[in-house]
Amino acid sequence: MKRFDLIIRSSTVVTETTTYRADVAIRNGIVSAITEPGSISSDDGPAIDGTGLHLFPGMVDVHVHFNEPGRTEWEGFASGSKSLAAGGVTTYFDMPLNSNPPTITREELDKKRQLANEKSLVDYRFWGGLVPGNIDHLQDLHDGGVIGFKAFMSECGTDDFQFSHDETLLKGMKKIAALGSILAVHAESNEMVNALTTIAIEEQRLTVKDYSEARPIVSELEAVERILRFAQLTCCPIHICHVSSRKVLKRIKQAKGEGVNVSVETCPHYLLFSLDEFAEIGYLAKCAPPLRERQEVEDLWDGLMAGEIDLISSDHSPSLPQMKTGKTIFEVWGGIAGCQNTLAVMLTEGYHKRKMPLTQIVQLLSTEPAKRFGLYPQKGTIQVGAEASFTLIDLNESYTLNASDLYYRHPISPYVGQRFRGKVKHTICQGKHVYQDH
Repeated sequence: MKRFDLIIRSSTVVTETTTYRADVAIRNGIVSAITEPGSISSDDGPAIDGTGLHLFPGMVDVHVHFNEPGRTEWEGFASGSKSLAAGGVTTYFDMPLNSNPPTITREELDKKRQLANEKSLVDYRFWGGLVPGNIDHLQDLHDGGVIGFKAFMSECGTDDFQFSHDETLLKGMKKIAALGSILAVHAESNEMVNALTTIAIEEQRLTVKDYSEARPIVSELEAVERILRFAQLTCCPIHICHVSSRKVLKRIKQAKGEGVNVSVETCPHYLLFSLDEFAEIGYLAKCAPPLRERQEVEDLWDGLMAGEIDLISSDHSPSLPQMKTGKTIFEVWGGIAGCQNTLAVMLTEGYHKRKMPLTQIVQLLSTEPAKRFGLYPQKGTIQVGAEASFTLIDLNESYTLNASDLYYRHPISPYVGQRFRGKVKHTICQGKHVYQDH
């Protein structure tokens, strides 16, 4: 009888604190042994040769939109989770707003979970929504196992998930704090964005730069300032999504120093693309908050290297191809399909270009997301007793991303055509081999 279900042989293990060469053995979906390379017999179980490869903990992507049920023509659990597996992600948190109906009641949560159970290749959690009128449903959603709650401080682009005015936020945050949960927010000032957008359209200022200026950094700052004050008032833990500027990070850092329970994420598109690339790529690169000037990108990297960002998420927000076309930038869907390429950006731009330690990349992509949302040490690290979810990476393999490489329902993405260094070769989720590069 074989001792193990799978053995990863002779790879370089990377954790949040160290790197070392080892054999890693799996039994019943759990890391069962970590030993010196070559010390586990070939008779003990099937093996993957990890020689020359690095073994990372599976990534935890806390921010994806998979649109199921109701908008499966955009993206679904099958295609979305396969894309994540190809990108080294073994756990994702699905946002509540782009399914139809949205996940704002226990009934809708249960429907979504049933679909994910049937279709998802990798592990998952769900966000519940905080919207006007559903505060009485927060307890049921929490009891149903949501990882936390999501609110928009500006309009999200769909009519069935309304943004939250201050009264909804304050009442909801008081309830969420009592539940011992957390609120994630899209922090842009709705009033400011709407006013500036109206002015830009009236004046026929319709370039990508005009779009970015209609959603300025100060609109993020205004909303972040407000939600930080609400967090102080209600003692509600908060998570600030997709920050696009270090100016926002500095205010959050100050709030942390004042004792506010707040974490912050940014996304790979803010670390790779600037307004210059936005102009070249076109509408596929539209997102909210928008891409910024090149100096803002470099400043964001400085903040990341300095430890001012808690985690990286993809904010994978796919759509139908025709929703990425229109007469002006203001008319098209604002969302980037990118969950397959987060690790590629961090290895290329972080490790190879800026010499970011691999341990820090693991912290940002795996360990800190797991810790913030109560999943560590089962997830987010590699140690005996932890979940056997990893990705094996060739750090030096270079490639140009083609549309044919993508597993999305619609293989459109601003990352197509980009040159990357560092490639996922295998992904194992809870002991199961869910992806192999060909």
